[in-house]
Amino acid sequence: MTERPDIQTDPDRSGTLVATGDWRIDAVGGRPFSAGAMSGDATELDATAVDRLDSVGALLLLQAAEQVGIDPGGIVLREEHRPLIEAVIAAAGSSEPEPDPEATWVSFLAHVGEVTTSFGGGFKLFLGFLGLGMTSLVRTAFRPSQWRITSTVHHMEQTGLNALPLVLLLSFLIGAVIAYLGATVLKEFGAELFVVDLITIAFFREMGVLVTAIIVAGRTASAFTAQIGTMKSREEIDAMRTLGLDPFVLLVMPRLVALLVMLPILAAAATLAGMAGGMTVSAFSLGIGFDLFMSRIHETLDLRHYLVGLVKAPLFAIVIALIGCLEGFKVTGTAQSVGEHTTSAVVQSISLVIVINALAAVFFMEVGW
Repeated sequence: MTERPDIQTDPDRSGTLVATGDWRIDAVGGRPFSAGAMSGDATELDATAVDRLDSVGALLLLQAAEQVGIDPGGIVLREEHRPLIEAVIAAAGSSEPEPDPEATWVSFLAHVGEVTTSFGGGFKLFLGFLGLGMTSLVRTAFRPSQWRITSTVHHMEQTGLNALPLVLLLSFLIGAVIAYLGATVLKEFGAELFVVDLITIAFFREMGVLVTAIIVAGRTASAFTAQIGTMKSREEIDAMRTLGLDPFVLLVMPRLVALLVMLPILAAAATLAGMAGGMTVSAFSLGIGFDLFMSRIHETLDLRHYLVGLVKAPLFAIVIALIGCLEGFKVTGTAQSVGEHTTSAVVQSISLVIVINALAAVFFMEVGW
């Protein structure tokens, strides 16, 4: 009959526990060893009397030793059992060293270096893609046979016309919010009329084009990446190259041209919607009628304010279109890759739009515009 696993105190050796019996899964299961001796100041566990041992028994033996404070080095084993105990210790992570603070710091710096290198490589790739896009745009401008009019009109509808209701609604609400905020501050000085100046300058210079660019970046850059990425995963782009067609001209140029045309139009519509939102709040909350509102706009608005906003629209269109298409070409062929690059396209395009807008604001302020 197989002897059950057990641990008892050795009466002849003080501080020593003795493990006996069959320490295998069929003998251990449902029959835990007696715990009456698992107390005291034991410093050594003698397991040389263990008849048979498997990985489950080895793990329980280690746990019993840990329960009474005996390190794995304090377990005395048969030579044939030692490799199994060492393998269980390695698998259970019992012998993992304490984390080295210096190694952790080095790992952190290495991660920072990897991220920086990746950012530099991505920025270099974007500049190359930008150069390819500009040269292709100039080259195809003088070759009407390469114009993809049907595809361009389709993308103009998708990126511009379909986005118009959302752009108008959000711009109207933002204009109303800005009017409320301005009225809250200026009412203390009796200068509610200057809310018109705030709304006019804010939307013609910054908010109209910025809100439009962020909305378009969120819905259009992701769409471009998903469309091109799906085509790449299905090897449709490879088929184009096999047929001697240029995927850049077929896929990127119609999207780029469509966004170059539609984003300034959407920005102008967003500006008017924002002004309408501010006018509504001014009329119902501040008592500034339509005639007074329009008269104040005529006194405040200069052509330079409109041009500052208008000149940024093509830059935003180029950034959004190229980032969306570039991330689509980076897709490796799996559904997970499509999702990752779609997210990356949205994050990159929105971030770059805000950075460019901030730099442009500083530049125009410095030149007196």
